[in-house]
Amino acid sequence: MIFRLLHCQYQVTARRLIRFPPSLAGNLLRGMLGKSMRETSPEDYARLFEPRRNGAGPSGLSDSPRPFVIRAASLNGREVQAGEPFCFSFHLFASELDPFTRAFAAWADVISVAQQEIAIDLSPLACPISRIRVEFGTPTDLMSAAFPFLLGRARDRVSILRSLYGEGPLDIDFRALGERARSITTVASELRRVRIQRVSRRTHQRHDIGGLVGFTEYQGDLAEFLPYLEAASWTGIGRHSTWGNGHIITTILNSDF
Repeated sequence: MIFRLLHCQYQVTARRLIRFPPSLAGNLLRGMLGKSMRETSPEDYARLFEPRRNGAGPSGLSDSPRPFVIRAASLNGREVQAGEPFCFSFHLFASELDPFTRAFAAWADVISVAQQEIAIDLSPLACPISRIRVEFGTPTDLMSAAFPFLLGRARDRVSILRSLYGEGPLDIDFRALGERARSITTVASELRRVRIQRVSRRTHQRHDIGGLVGFTEYQGDLAEFLPYLEAASWTGIGRHSTWGNGHIITTILNSDF
């Protein structure tokens, strides 16, 4: 089984002063993208920015996850002047990039869009992996960093994105995979929970979008789980991953490679 996505690097030039709030650059870009797409192409907005589902989805989701992730942590707290270039990453899980580029171009001058096709083989790795470190690079909204929970969230996000926008649902025994994940133990952890709030432009309500940052190290027979964590480094896990939350980075600490 393969999980595919398109990794894009947008380089754009600001048309006016843009102040990116600390920890909220991705959220600001998401808001600009949605506003532009809603105004210029309501059909694309409904289909790609606010996709709806009939019936409940996994984990009680009633709406489909958006087919993209914005990564813009380098812009957090920056002030970009009119005429100044800046860049951000965009991970696309659907096949249509043009509607997003047109929407970005409605509020900034697009200089270039570098594209790289990513294909992740979800098959178990051939060599044993006995210890890994998972870094939570941006706030990750998880109830627990215990490995079965982390693996379950990564697996389910990859599965629903592949089912809706890719080659179909994962052909695996979800329950058995989850049971095997219970054998993995936590051997080191330095995590803290940060609190970040955003204010909705539509409702003016405050929403908590914080989560865990830091790292955790796991030990056990990890070879079959690594591909899902690699895929999750692109998709993000937990809530608010669309604008860059839930960015995990996995490092192998001990293996027979």
